[in-house]
Amino acid sequence: MVYINRAMEQTFIRMSEQFKVVLLTGPRQVGKTTMLKKLAMEEDKKREYVSLDDINERNLAKNDPKLFLQLHKPPVFIDEVQYAPELFPYIKIYVDEHQNPGDFWLTGSQIFKLMEGVQESLAGRVCLLHMSPLSQSEIYDFPSEPFTVDLESLLQRNRRSKGVSIEEVYKCIWQGGMPALLNGTNTEHDAVYGSYISTYIDRDVREIADKIDSLKFLRFITATAAIAGQMLNYKTIADLADVSVPTVKNWLNILERLGIIFYLHPFANNLLKRMVSKPKLYFYDCGLVCYLTKWQSSETLLSGAMSGAILENFVVSEIVKSYQNAGKTPYIYYYRDKDNKEIDIVLESDGGLYPLEVKRNSMPDVRLTKVFSLLDKASLERRTGGIICLADRLSAFDSQNLIIPVGLI
Repeated sequence: MVYINRAMEQTFIRMSEQFKVVLLTGPRQVGKTTMLKKLAMEEDKKREYVSLDDINERNLAKNDPKLFLQLHKPPVFIDEVQYAPELFPYIKIYVDEHQNPGDFWLTGSQIFKLMEGVQESLAGRVCLLHMSPLSQSEIYDFPSEPFTVDLESLLQRNRRSKGVSIEEVYKCIWQGGMPALLNGTNTEHDAVYGSYISTYIDRDVREIADKIDSLKFLRFITATAAIAGQMLNYKTIADLADVSVPTVKNWLNILERLGIIFYLHPFANNLLKRMVSKPKLYFYDCGLVCYLTKWQSSETLLSGAMSGAILENFVVSEIVKSYQNAGKTPYIYYYRDKDNKEIDIVLESDGGLYPLEVKRNSMPDVRLTKVFSLLDKASLERRTGGIICLADRLSAFDSQNLIIPVGLI
């Protein structure tokens, strides 16, 4: 197995030097434990590792958290800590007494369940980070930084990039970001994702809501994948999965809690009213979308009906990952007006708005940028926009509208 360097490594170390507790969340199998074990070896502090997947350790942590921490003294790395939220008050007592940065490294696979205990007990003492499946920069071993629509930053990215063809872009989308498929552990795409759903997602779903029919949930997650990159419509998913709308809402909440999906909400401020209230739904891992929607190869995906929506999902997820890996929050939205004119992505940064469109072509038309004027009524200044597309090089229509290859995201 080849270790793939993670863009978050330096971020995690930096936060560990400042915070007493660092909690890394994210779906199972994305590489949280592997990265932290590597960092623990490199720091040379003889940090102990303990996993709460071990039933005996879990029971001790839940039933006698004080004794657990006496047996596993900091510096310590506690894996899958969501199984024992009873630990949090005792971790708080310990760090308040000892005041040592980096004493506790924690990981967890159930984001919202973890947040409840963390916010109650560890507010102000913990740094929260989120790891997603591998990003494009990690797969190709490029330096990673939060994506911005800044010409100088894009030029630097362009100089580092070897350039990727349309076929390579869709191969990257189709294969997804699971480390097991990219580090030499496994080459069977369907086997990895099939096992991932049956073993990990199904198990975690049952831990959150035990009375769930596995076959119905599989139909539901497949129906959800079919609308990736689109505006959320509960009834559409309910009809496709043959379940009720309340069930869809509940199960979407579970997928969000497990770090499988996320949302882009519509942009609005005091001068630019929100014309729609529904968010758009995205998956962190496009490979999982392709598996669920039964695209058998990157070639058929490229020429298929879902090629535009999956490209948008890929771009949005890559932008979000670039911020997560730096330990930052992405202020990313979409905008749609009353006439259904839409801007795919609106980035808010430094008092300005940066509009972006995602297009599945290599020679975009300048007329695609006309939609950016929808933001002119906003109280924030509209700044440089861009068409993110399958062009082979960075270019521009003019000083305010760039042509950005997908490979530079």
